[in-house]
Amino acid sequence: MTDAEYGLHRRSLLAGAAGAGAAFALPASAAQAAPAAGPATSPAAGAPRRHPRNWPDPEPYGVADTRVDLWPREDNSFVLPLELRPRDEERGTVWMRDTYVNCFVVDGRPVYVATGTSRVPGLDAAGPWNDGIFVWLAPSLEGPWRLADTTGIRPGAERGKVWSPEFAGENRPGRTVVAPWQEYWHDERFGKRGQAWAPELHHFRGTWYIVACMGDHSRKVGSFMLVSEGGVEGPYRLIEGNLEKPFGDSFIGGPKFIEPGAYHHIDGGLFTEGDDAWLVLHNDLYAKFRDDMEDIVTTTDLPRFRQTPYSPEPYLEGAYVFKYRGKYHLVHAVWDRTSVNADGTVRQAYDVPAAGRVQYQYDAIVAVADRFEGPYSKRYTAGVGAGHNNFFVDHRGGLWATYFLNPAAGYWSDASRVAESAVPGVVRLEWTGPSDGRLYVERRSRGHDGRD
Repeated sequence: MTDAEYGLHRRSLLAGAAGAGAAFALPASAAQAAPAAGPATSPAAGAPRRHPRNWPDPEPYGVADTRVDLWPREDNSFVLPLELRPRDEERGTVWMRDTYVNCFVVDGRPVYVATGTSRVPGLDAAGPWNDGIFVWLAPSLEGPWRLADTTGIRPGAERGKVWSPEFAGENRPGRTVVAPWQEYWHDERFGKRGQAWAPELHHFRGTWYIVACMGDHSRKVGSFMLVSEGGVEGPYRLIEGNLEKPFGDSFIGGPKFIEPGAYHHIDGGLFTEGDDAWLVLHNDLYAKFRDDMEDIVTTTDLPRFRQTPYSPEPYLEGAYVFKYRGKYHLVHAVWDRTSVNADGTVRQAYDVPAAGRVQYQYDAIVAVADRFEGPYSKRYTAGVGAGHNNFFVDHRGGLWATYFLNPAAGYWSDASRVAESAVPGVVRLEWTGPSDGRLYVERRSRGHDGRD
């Protein structure tokens, strides 16, 4: 991808809000095209609206909304100033994919947590192996962000690393930290293999849990859950339901180098409501956890969310459910692919791969429902380039989403931008009210449809 292909200029890292990190400026050409924001008014009465409006959806269903107001920008986002590890010092920013941030009230005080997919020194990606899961903590979103203090658990080990395949030596009878299917292994093609992906950290019924995924180069690929026997820093052990395998059944999927029978449902997440908890997986699947949280109630033939799929349905990742003001928001990550229509116009859509279709942006799409299981509304673009994220509420009631800017392909893989990708970013969200019920990246042109 080049700037000329999309008419967009390179974004640059700028000073973040209140000096709290870095943010992204709008592409210059896009900024000129964006309409000026004005007061939101009701078309019926001309009175000011309390909430911004939904934008009309591009047609037909499945066309991506690429308007610049849906990008993380200088005025609505910043990169978290996470404490650097030795591996981060040269870059000056933590390299992270699948950024996850949340806020929990513990003992009457807000505790902010951050985690994500990591890479090891010497590799430019999170595979074919990485060294596990790191956690950062802060008293507010602006920080200061410090690595979790794991020195009392593993003196002399790298601070902040709460789980890793390296910890297999900590297994004891009746207590498994790393299952055999999660351990490192070697082959002639990749050498050392095995990595943890897309972790989420949750505080539920007074206990800390991590849901994560063993990635494509692992012995078995799929989602698992850890439970802390102490505080947020651990020590963590594997739950009983994952001692032999990831959640769900195996099926044919993933890259061709994955061994038959090894691929399970990836990108597992946790949704809690009251005293109940559910596992959320990609490919529309979910399952309720047992009351003891040691396994899911149904281990085969998992139920599916009632969604409104695209036709044909592309591959979706990073499923996440967020409840806000009585509505359930089902978030997915999907590639917006660029192609050319028969009349020569450019098409941006959530298409399946095909000749002439080029990956452009890894977007966050959302559908809304009155019930956890659905039925969910048609999906809409909530954030451009903000795919594989989560939504959360800060301790002041503010709405946020995470983003990381995917360097694997498309816009952020370009040589002029890749250094600015894979970041622990957060972007403000806006709610369109109880009747409309959508969550968007905070737009500048909220009072109208965002078009000139």
